[in-house]
Amino acid sequence: MLDVDVLAAHVGTRWLGRRHIHVASCVSTNDLAAAEARAGAAEGLLITADEQTGGRGRQGRSWHSPGATNVHASVLLRPQRPAMEIPPLTLLVGGALAQAIGALGFDVRVKWPNDLLLKSPDGRQRKIAGILTEATTEGDRVGHVVVGIGLNVNTAVFPAGLADKATSLRLASGATFSRADVLARVLAALENAYEQFQSAGATAAIRLWESHADLGRSCRAHVNGRVITGLMAGVAADGALLIDEPGNARHRVVAGEVLWVADSPATSGTPGDDAPPRR
Repeated sequence: MLDVDVLAAHVGTRWLGRRHIHVASCVSTNDLAAAEARAGAAEGLLITADEQTGGRGRQGRSWHSPGATNVHASVLLRPQRPAMEIPPLTLLVGGALAQAIGALGFDVRVKWPNDLLLKSPDGRQRKIAGILTEATTEGDRVGHVVVGIGLNVNTAVFPAGLADKATSLRLASGATFSRADVLARVLAALENAYEQFQSAGATAAIRLWESHADLGRSCRAHVNGRVITGLMAGVAADGALLIDEPGNARHRVVAGEVLWVADSPATSGTPGDDAPPRR
């Protein structure tokens, strides 16, 4: 179960997730959180659902959201940072997720811009989680930020087309997990990371994300019809991916698809596959 009372017994945060709305089913938890934000809800609100009927990911792609199996959650943030620093928030959340899942004993890495990959028993990396950040701004002022998190916890079987790309904590370990316990760990890591972001801005996001990234790994980015191949060098202050091509040319990737060069298209887990990201 992942209802309000069950989660409350696990959560040890000070403010994040202390107000919690849980629904059995909804189209999208991000939509519910955004509606609450427009109605004046305070920072820290958590929305969870056992099932999503219209979960979406980056660039409007869909998300596999079976009932009462995984974590489908959105949190409402109202950061006191300039609007230009908001894009790296996705990286911050990815780093916090990796930290929380890694503490459970899993080999998990972040993949730009909003994916988490977990090493499966066969040694291949597959998507286990993803993030969708949606913000409202007025000039340099940030209204609110809704962060959607999709984490595959207890899925035992993925539909055709996803089995080679996605995994879950259960598939990777053979054990089932308490969704409430896993989410409580994620909230604790995110609260701590976000407070550092409020203090230090994008620097905190970049530092945390890079600590869980495969820096120096060969990658290939498809950007506006052009292919850039090189080594992943990190991310810039605005959240752009930095790729070093042979010959010391450094490129900034602000949007597009990224593949690990050693991966095949079927297992690369590119941003926007129908596994994570989500909401």
